[in-house]
Amino acid sequence: MAESDLLSVTCKLSELQENEIKELEFGEGKVLLVKEKGHVYAFGNKCTHQGALLKSGVYCNGRIRCPWHGACFNVKSGDIEDYPGLDSLQTFAVTLRGEEVVVSGLAKQVKETKRVKAMVKASPSDSRLFLLVGGGPASLLCAETLRQEGFQGRILLVSKENVLPYDRPKLSKAMSVTANQILLRPEEFYKDLNIELYLGKEVVELDAANQTAKLNDGNQFKYHKAFVATGGIPRTLPVPGMGLGNIFQLRVPSDAQSINNNIDGKDVVIVGSSFIGMEAASCIAKKVKSLTVIGMEKVPFERVLGLQIGAALQKLHEKNGVKFKMERVVKEFQGRDGKISAVILDNGDSLPAEIAIIGAGIIPATNFLKGVTTERDASVVADEHLQAAPHLFVGGDIARYPYHLSGEKVRVEHWGMAHFHGKVAALNMIDRGTIVDSVPYFWTTQYGKSLRYCGHAISYDSFHVEGSVEDLAFVAYYGKGGKVVAAASLGKDPVVSAVAELLANHKIPSFEEVKKIPSGDLVKRLNA
Repeated sequence: MAESDLLSVTCKLSELQENEIKELEFGEGKVLLVKEKGHVYAFGNKCTHQGALLKSGVYCNGRIRCPWHGACFNVKSGDIEDYPGLDSLQTFAVTLRGEEVVVSGLAKQVKETKRVKAMVKASPSDSRLFLLVGGGPASLLCAETLRQEGFQGRILLVSKENVLPYDRPKLSKAMSVTANQILLRPEEFYKDLNIELYLGKEVVELDAANQTAKLNDGNQFKYHKAFVATGGIPRTLPVPGMGLGNIFQLRVPSDAQSINNNIDGKDVVIVGSSFIGMEAASCIAKKVKSLTVIGMEKVPFERVLGLQIGAALQKLHEKNGVKFKMERVVKEFQGRDGKISAVILDNGDSLPAEIAIIGAGIIPATNFLKGVTTERDASVVADEHLQAAPHLFVGGDIARYPYHLSGEKVRVEHWGMAHFHGKVAALNMIDRGTIVDSVPYFWTTQYGKSLRYCGHAISYDSFHVEGSVEDLAFVAYYGKGGKVVAAASLGKDPVVSAVAELLANHKIPSFEEVKKIPSGDLVKRLNA
């Protein structure tokens, strides 16, 4: 090893305040330090998900949480503990010499900011077969966690899509992307870890009682354990004309590319005023001739964010040329020469439409499962370990399980939560007795404005705002029964990450207390 590969940097112990992050120049990059209970830890400065600067995040009980999307890392090991993202942080050696703190490491650790945890490969002596159904982040995290934890049996991943697992949220934010540009892992990764891929294949029957699975190509498997995370099927509209050309649903890369290739200078209608529809509107607003959003609520995002925030976000879209038809539903799609030409609403209004994008939500893809309990929405009932039947676990959009902070059965359709489900399922498949204890966290970016949300509020009876919703610079708190159950913010990072950590560590003040505490002081509560 060349001497030039070794790096070191020093600071005074007195410069480190308990539980506060300090950043130091380190070779061609930077390193973060934290002191807690007499120990000093040094680790990488960027989140491995999308590169957010972790010095702007929040620290509590030995882990740091990203200010953008809520990923969490153990500062001692660097390991990723909550998601989104796949990779861990680099960590650096710390030596205390009296009052001097010496941080040392390799130059490549600064350059290669992401670290893939060590994993085992399959062994011919291990005859177990673990079946993973679904090609999203939940299945990928399940496979990686199994190999990280020493599982050497066969791992077989079946995906209905013909591509490797990819970063689906980017489809509504950058519609020109191809699947290969947003892969979560390259093909070589799966080969190196002996993860067998059945792409473009569909499980047509999974019998939980007999531990068998049948594929549409005739293959049949007897599994030891299975994990199902098949996501959802986009809802269609039961109205005349739904089969016309140029009506798109945004679910796979080819959908995004088809929309992107056809919208320039066109009259476009988006059906659905929640996250997929509104992100799509933000993405294409400047390219189209006209753009109208149809929603059933009074304002966009009303069910999740409330009237006040929804109205402010609607105004943001209107400033960018988007028109809205709210509290309306589609009665009919009309066409010409086999393609859509107009959208007819329930009140008789006719909207010109050369392109329509349907963002009406999903139906959990579970109709192939036998021997499980499903709810009316087709979700699968599971326990806190994500177990739905003996030897069978579920995760992602299809799973309904007890929320650890309230006990109510929830179905959380968040990208980061799907990652966490994959990890939890893997640990329980090898009998590690792990529950789902992640605080839901999601985000949306529209016209360069990033809104963040943490917690879970199917309903709430209290609402409090600090800042200005109209100016899109606020923190909003949602309460139920005197407790804070969720928070949203725009332009106020890292408050939502702080609330997520307070919820995770059972340190969140009561709703009445939060109303009296400035958000900046709330962050300080983490390590009080």
